[in-house]
This record gives sequence, structure tokens and C-alpha cells, in this order.
Amino acid sequence: MLGAWTLLGAAPAWAKDLEEIKEAGVLRHIGIPYAHFVASYRSLDGEQAQGFDVELIQAFARHLGVEYRYVPASWRTAVGQLTGRHAVYAEGEVVLGEAQAVEGDLVASGVTLLPWRESLVDFSDPYFPSAVWLVARSDSSMQPIVPSGDVKADIEAVKKLMAQRTVLAMRNSCLDPSLYQLELTDAEVVLPKQERQLNEMVPAILNKDAESTLLDVPDIVIALEKWPGQIKVVGPVSEVQEMGVVFRRESPQLREAFNEFLAQIRADGTYMALVNKHFPSMPYFFPDFFDPPQP
Repeated sequence: MLGAWTLLGAAPAWAKDLEEIKEAGVLRHIGIPYAHFVASYRSLDGEQAQGFDVELIQAFARHLGVEYRYVPASWRTAVGQLTGRHAVYAEGEVVLGEAQAVEGDLVASGVTLLPWRESLVDFSDPYFPSAVWLVARSDSSMQPIVPSGDVKADIEAVKKLMAQRTVLAMRNSCLDPSLYQLELTDAEVVLPKQERQLNEMVPAILNKDAESTLLDVPDIVIALEKWPGQIKVVGPVSEVQEMGVVFRRESPQLREAFNEFLAQIRADGTYMALVNKHFPSMPYFFPDFFDPPQP
């Protein structure tokens, strides 16, 4: 089914690159509520958002000399809202759906670079690190592993602990069980019966929907602060991952402009100011990523 994507033809007429965005005077940011990247709220002007990615893309819009507009989305709908064709990842393959109107110019919500996503869209230079770990309720008999210094060995140790345990996961996201071959672990994978946000995974296991859940580091950091003593980190399920801002293939100039902007704000301290505001503990988890660039 993936091959069908290459047969769809040229970009739809409503797809915009840098010059068209400047002419329109508006940069449309597709955002998905997630961790401290995007938090949405209702106002008299409709659905609005705040967070790391909101401030990042607002600054990029100012850099381009255009207005900023937030476009709400979900993990299931975001690709279609950007590219004009609905697409999901199911059972290890990309499934293309109906054509739809393009609603935004980029997606920024702490989106993890995954091969299936990279088959459909282009990513910016990496702008944030992550990894997926297993988190359990504090009353679980599963105990955190002792790190060995070899992340692959640690992943295998965690997967062995999953056997005959209920593990909450989420399709079409970085917590998709097929990305980590959970079908080989003898875990009882539990999928949400209705669409959930990633920040709802810990409340779900506290509600005993499952004993444990896959979760990525930005959400884990928040969850440990929000529910102290109620959850524990068992260990890694993935190696270190990277996140990026998502662009249509037909917007290479916009992507290049963002990469230049990202390099600029990493060099002048603006980027780390945003990190310290929204994710102050992340540099402790990933010191190599957050080291300032060398001149």
C-alpha cells in the first residue's frame, strides 16, 4: 500500500511552500496536545494552544514576517491535515485513505522520526530527543531493571518482564506496539477502545486499564512529577529517538528556512531558554543532545 503514495501525482493546488506562505501572510501550525509541547484550550476565539512547540513556531512565524495560526489535530488525523491524504500506520504498514483538504503548513508536536512517517513526509533537523520506556503502577510486581550500560541488552531485559503482563499501547503513534515487536514478548497488549491523547496513558493504568504502559521520556518526566509514588519506570523499550517538525514533500523551501532558523536559535540561546522553560529536567536525561553547539 505504501507504493500507492508515489502514484498519487503532483501536490494538490492548495499545498504551500515558503513564498506562498509569505504571500498569504499566515503560517498554519498543526498541533496535537502532547506533554509540554502543545497544550490546547478553549477561548472566545476558538481552540488555542500553548507550550514549547507553540512558542517555537510562533517565533518562526515572526522570523518569516507572517502571522501564526494554530490548527488542532490528533495523531490519527495530522498527516492528512498536512498532506491532503489521510494515512495511518496499522499492522506494520502504511494504509492510505481518502483525500482531504490541506489545513496546515507544518506539524510540530514533539513528533518522533519513525520510518513509516518518513515515507510520507519530510522532517526538519532533529530538535528534541526522546525514547520509549515501560512504566508500571507502583503496586506492580515488575521491578525496574538494573541498567547494564548496553541499551540493547536493557531493552531485551524489559521485554522479558512483559511476558503475561498487560501493556497499554497506542496505534498510529510512537507507542505503537508493532514498532517494538511486542508481539514477540508474550505481553497482553491493550489498545484504547477510543482515541486517547498520550498524556492519558498513565491515568489509564492508574485506573487499572492495564498494569503498565509504553510511554516516551517527555511524558514520563511530567508523569513522575504529577503522580509521585504512583508509578515506576521499569526500563527502556527503544533506543534514543529524535523528534522533528514535519513538512510536506512539496515544501522544501519552508523546511530549509526552519532548519536555518533552528540553527540560529540554538546558537543564540533562544532554544535552550525554551527548553529550560518547558522541559527543565530533559538536559539531565540527554546531556549530549542539549550541549550548546561548538563554534
